[in-house]
Parts: sequence; structure tokens; C-alpha cells
Amino acid sequence: GRMWAYTVGFTVLPHVGGFLGWFLNRKEIPAWYEKLKKPSWCPSRRAFPVAWTMLYTGMGYASYLVWNDLGGCSSKAIVPLGLYGAQLALNWAWPPLFFGARNLNMALIDILVLDGLAIGTVCSWYRINRVAALLLLPYLGWLAMATCLTIRIWKDNPEQKPGKSD
Repeated sequence: GRMWAYTVGFTVLPHVGGFLGWFLNRKEIPAWYEKLKKPSWCPSRRAFPVAWTMLYTGMGYASYLVWNDLGGCSSKAIVPLGLYGAQLALNWAWPPLFFGARNLNMALIDILVLDGLAIGTVCSWYRINRVAALLLLPYLGWLAMATCLTIRIWKDNPEQKPGKSD
């Protein structure tokens, strides 16, 4: 019975920060984001919640698999789950930096560090649970697109770089 609760808890956890990030910044999206110059390959606004729901679910379940295989919060779990937690924190920090603070510089730094931590997470998980590592591959693909999009928006909207300015 208890394992079911852990499975659900780990699977839901990434959604918490994702939902908060959306909820706190939802007014900035039509007010500010829509006015930014974006590349033609930028996904539709409607694609983001669908993509993040699937990605967060896969990430969360994968983290449960790793936690379970390592016997919970053991000393062996510090690095693999620490990397996961750090990249998740940076993932959650991106919307407030980008949409809330409108700080393209900090959002770009955040996502570049996030990329490194996410790759480190996959590499550390691969030795523990290959299914968990494979579940993160769609996330890495989406992050690659999001990183390219952030770089392009950063480059194409120079007047937005210092932070909030209307």
C-alpha cells in the first residue's frame, strides 16, 4: 500500500512547481510573451501545457524508479537524486525568471545550467535504472528545443535583456 503512495508522490512532485510557475506567471504570457519576436518554429502556446504534463509525469515516475532501486534516501541516492533535485529547481525557476522578472539574461543562464544538470541526471541514472534514464530522453529533447528558443528570443529581443522594461 505504501509503495503506491510513493509512486504517486514522486510522479506528482514535478507538476507542483510547474503548476505554480504557470499560475504565478499566467498573466505575463499574453501581456508580454506574445509581443516578443519569436522564430517561426516556436511551438504554439497550447503545446506547452500538454508537453510539460507528459514530461513532468515521465520525470517524476523515473525519479521514483531510481529512489526505489537505491533503497530510498540512502547515501547512494545523494548524487543521482541531488542532480535531479537541482535540475528540477532550475526547471521551476525558469518561468519566474523569464515571464515574471522578464529577465532574459537570467533565464538563459538558468536553462544552460539546467541542461548540464539534466544531462548529468540522465548519465547518473543510466547506471542505476536504464528505464528511468530513457524516460528522461523526451525531456532532454524538449529542453534542447527550449534552450534554442530561449537563445533565439534572447538574441532577437535585445531591448528586453536588462529585465523588466515595457
